[in-house]
Amino acid sequence: MTDSVKATRATVTLGSIIIDGFMLPDGTYRMSQTQMAATIAKPEINARRFLDSRGIKALLGKGYTPDSVEVESINQNRGQTRINAVPLEVVTAYWFTQAKQGNEQALSLVWAMLTETLERRFDRAFGIARSEDEWDQRLSAGIIVQLENDLSSAFEEADTALSREKLLEQQLRELGVEPWALPEGE
Repeated sequence: MTDSVKATRATVTLGSIIIDGFMLPDGTYRMSQTQMAATIAKPEINARRFLDSRGIKALLGKGYTPDSVEVESINQNRGQTRINAVPLEVVTAYWFTQAKQGNEQALSLVWAMLTETLERRFDRAFGIARSEDEWDQRLSAGIIVQLENDLSSAFEEADTALSREKLLEQQLRELGVEPWALPEGE
């Protein structure tokens, strides 16, 4: 029987989002494939398809198959939990790709995390120290909420424009004009 790699579990807070984080014995971090998708309101199959897609190959230069990792149990029961462990660079590639495809939750999350990273660097440069609780509060109350509101209005504007376009097409068709047809004789 071979010894399997065991990961240690910890709670990770991203503003108001709580996820399970895992650390392997070599000190690298992982997230479960299921939670990677659930964090941005997608089913696990969506994450699995991404990991099999050309998209991940384009981003990382290769395909990726998550490792099945055993998670240490606090109560040492038999049949310990196993997860499909995904490195953080693959998690962020998935979230970024989903944001590019218009997933509002992914876009809010990626934008908020980028903003926090930049703010932390500015804080360090200006000698400002904030606790992790302060960062979580800023992320929950300010950044993510504001971004969701901004995104919501941006998507509403796009929906309004699309509705107007469809209405115009309908009106042209009612007048006997095919909106996307080439003029006769060309």
